[in-house]
Amino acid sequence: MRLAQLTPEAIADAAALIRPYVRLTPVVQIDGEDFGLAPFPLTLKLEQLQHSGSFKARGAFMNALNNVIPAAGIVAASGGNHGAAVAYAAMRLGVRSHIFVPSISSPAKVERIREYGADLVVGGESYADALAASEVFARESGALVIHAFDSELTMLGTGTIALELDQQMGGLDTVVAAVGGGGLLGGIAAWYSSRIAVLGVEPEGAPTLTEALVAGRPVDAQIGSIAADSLAPRRIGSVVFPILQRHVQRALLVSDDDIRAAQAVLWDRLRLVVEPGGAAAFAALLAHKYVPQAGERVAVVLSGANTTISRA
Repeated sequence: MRLAQLTPEAIADAAALIRPYVRLTPVVQIDGEDFGLAPFPLTLKLEQLQHSGSFKARGAFMNALNNVIPAAGIVAASGGNHGAAVAYAAMRLGVRSHIFVPSISSPAKVERIREYGADLVVGGESYADALAASEVFARESGALVIHAFDSELTMLGTGTIALELDQQMGGLDTVVAAVGGGGLLGGIAAWYSSRIAVLGVEPEGAPTLTEALVAGRPVDAQIGSIAADSLAPRRIGSVVFPILQRHVQRALLVSDDDIRAAQAVLWDRLRLVVEPGGAAAFAALLAHKYVPQAGERVAVVLSGANTTISRA
């Protein structure tokens, strides 16, 4: 599939294809004042309620349903959420899955992958290590590779989140979402195609998009953050980057303390358990890294719940 096909029309087709396999996740409408911010209408898209605990199920099914799956099954490298999503998709479709995760992957994510029946390999210190091991396995076994973010099919899947937001909350001015490798943000940006503002948020310790925008191309960035198991792939995807460069207005950086504070507030005020990477986008608002105008209609994508209340 060529990048030219990553259009709103193609995303609508993707939504129809994966609809039997993914949840239409709900939204919560609140106000900035509920969190001590200036008054503005705020919508939270609760993608942590998706199958497998994150938005990643959308891309996993989009890839699996658009490929012939060999006898060896599916292989994926992941910080945890993508692995859980691919394992879940494989379980639903009745095929084998082989998931490689680094040692930093949280116990909650590792356990979820195992629950879905995947062949799981834990090793290496980062996503890059897990990716390298998965590539060796793919070459030797012939298994179908489903990349965690750098794929047009993945972005078609994640773009369905923005399609749903349009259907649920038409008339938005701004959408804010986390960025690691860029698959989530790329799909959202492709759907809106610059007709509203799309903002990416990443940890200060893993500034993959920020560094790429400065360099004008994907480059290696540091990978230290409490959200490293979901937002620190070392560099932004090469397939993803042109979409982000064209349609994302700004990249915002949040500290680990900002992320922890956002997790605490989401639990205290809304009783939402969200992992660090899933709370990063909300942290940008809470920490005033992005200050909406009065009356600006803002949506934030919360994107992961593979954690525990005590860890959150």
